[in-house]
Amino acid sequence: MGTENNANVEISEPLLVESEKIRDVEIERIPEWKEQITIRGLVVSAVMGGLFCIITHKLNLTVGIIPSLNVAAGLLGFFFVKSWTGLLSKLGFSVQPFTRQENTVIQTCVVACYGLAFSGGFGSYLIAMDDRTYKLIGEDYPGNRAEDVKNPDLWWMIGFLFVVSFLGLFSLVPLRKVMVMDYKLTYPSGTATAMLINSFHTNSGAELAGKQVSCLGKYLSISLFWSCFKWFFSGIGDSCGFDNFPTLGLTLFKNTFYFDFSPTYVGCGLICPHIVNCSVLLGAIISWGVLWPYISQHAGDWYPADLGSNDFKGLYGYKVFIAISLILGDGLYNLIKIISITIRELCNSSAKQKNLPISNEALDAETSRLLMEQRKQDEVFLKDRIPSWVAVSGYVGLAAISTATIPNIFPPLKWYLVLCSYIIAPALAFCNSYGTGLTDWSLATTYGKIGLFIIASLVGRNGGVVAGLAACGVMMSIVSTAADLMQDFKTGYLTLSSAKSMFVSQLIGTAMGCVIAPLTFWLFWTAFDVGSPDGPYKAPYAVIFREMAILGVEGFAELPKHCLALCCGFFVAALVVNLLRDVTPTRISQFIPIPMAMAVPFYIGAYFAIDMFVGTVILYIWERINRKDAEDYAGAVASGLICGDGIWTIPSAILSIFRINPPICMYFGPSASS
Repeated sequence: MGTENNANVEISEPLLVESEKIRDVEIERIPEWKEQITIRGLVVSAVMGGLFCIITHKLNLTVGIIPSLNVAAGLLGFFFVKSWTGLLSKLGFSVQPFTRQENTVIQTCVVACYGLAFSGGFGSYLIAMDDRTYKLIGEDYPGNRAEDVKNPDLWWMIGFLFVVSFLGLFSLVPLRKVMVMDYKLTYPSGTATAMLINSFHTNSGAELAGKQVSCLGKYLSISLFWSCFKWFFSGIGDSCGFDNFPTLGLTLFKNTFYFDFSPTYVGCGLICPHIVNCSVLLGAIISWGVLWPYISQHAGDWYPADLGSNDFKGLYGYKVFIAISLILGDGLYNLIKIISITIRELCNSSAKQKNLPISNEALDAETSRLLMEQRKQDEVFLKDRIPSWVAVSGYVGLAAISTATIPNIFPPLKWYLVLCSYIIAPALAFCNSYGTGLTDWSLATTYGKIGLFIIASLVGRNGGVVAGLAACGVMMSIVSTAADLMQDFKTGYLTLSSAKSMFVSQLIGTAMGCVIAPLTFWLFWTAFDVGSPDGPYKAPYAVIFREMAILGVEGFAELPKHCLALCCGFFVAALVVNLLRDVTPTRISQFIPIPMAMAVPFYIGAYFAIDMFVGTVILYIWERINRKDAEDYAGAVASGLICGDGIWTIPSAILSIFRINPPICMYFGPSASS
């Protein structure tokens, strides 16, 4: 979710400017940790968790780019509870004040819940095991065995999430003081979220928050209405409606270059940094504008000309494997970079050289007022201790249960392989959490892919594909939740929230996610044609992850002609481009594309890149006309567009389940020749 994290920094950065205002907050009574977790907060968290799980699934199953929804979570949490307390007050009931600590708990709960919609693998490793992905790759494809199929089922998915999702929370709890207070890691997303929540609970901040909520509501309504309107023209099948509108002409439409009027992707373009959106568009131009037309000209020479559009021995194979090579090149570079930064900074720290990035509140510590505030933060953070024996015994106990349970769900993944994963996982979780604190870039999927390749190659042809995919899930869950927890501890530290309430709310949010994420995925699975390469829910990463597992078992023997050479070229290019981004001055590096973002359209298509670019152009013009307005409201507009389209998914799914089809098919074709 690296894109997600970077997107959050982009839209939340202006809030850091508000820090001086926030420091003027008077000394307040800090609620006890149990008072910070309220019934109303948990109800709001469950509702928002369900909505954000649906949005995450929709993005996961369509393009795989998930922007940060933290601003939306903060705004909607504030709005729901303020509305709740306002209504009860008007009815004459006595209500408990809404504090920033309760706001932080809601935020933590929601993020933990919808985080599992991503790390749970519903758009990647879990769905890669299903029968449709197996058949899509080809029943006669070497290494793709019918025995390596496990179709999604609600009960085993819920059980799997319960046994793997909590370990990451217990793995790093004893190090919370070291990471947050001693090393003073910035955790940019966590810091920005804290500044956002703190600003809500000042007079001027509450007024701005009210306007942002109003803006979010307006664009949510517009997006919901537009999605509903589009449905009436979408007909039966996947070739009708505004989603297939040849806005740039029929020739470009055949190469997937068209604007499909999606509020979600335009919203993503508003949230994601300009360089991410431009990288996605550049990737679309290179792949669908140049590379695929060039390779298709060699049909009959490089690959048999009579193959289907989704046959891995043809053009489809080039699309998938070149996308994989870019993703792996980018992931490997960032893994090496962040581990080297981590080692260097740890060495500097042990040598008493304070070279770590330090957050603003520490840099300004010469003033006694800020020193007092920091002491208060330290005091609150350390007040409610979580005993180390709880963390250690929790991790060991959960690891034992998981080691015994996972082989029953995935028989090829033997108990000793699960145990070995849990022995090395805390070290990887530390690396990922430390790296996230320094760079705001979580490499959970990269660690997952490393586990996938290692376990798939160890198990071999007799079950290696399923074992590798399951191991990917185990590793991703631990390192992802551990990094999320440390981000939440940083947020709690800056909002004077109890570490214990942060930990408990993360546990509650994770438990909610273990149920809500599979249930909301099941809505998509039963209502839509998930995994169809010609449908709206392509689940692009299902094919990519299964192919990675097959590569781990079989090697590179079965790639189409020149495919390996092209893959090596793009793998090296990803390393070189990342290196250039790091060694060149900022004035140059800010224009160098991001290989991971470029890789996404290689397989999926160019249409969403057009949508995201429209979003980034709107934001760019808005910033030039009125930068302050853009800083204040762009996140709210984007969140409204994404949430409105996400909400429409629910009635759309219900209509699909009851086989109620849209009444009109709006279709475009060339005019008849005279």
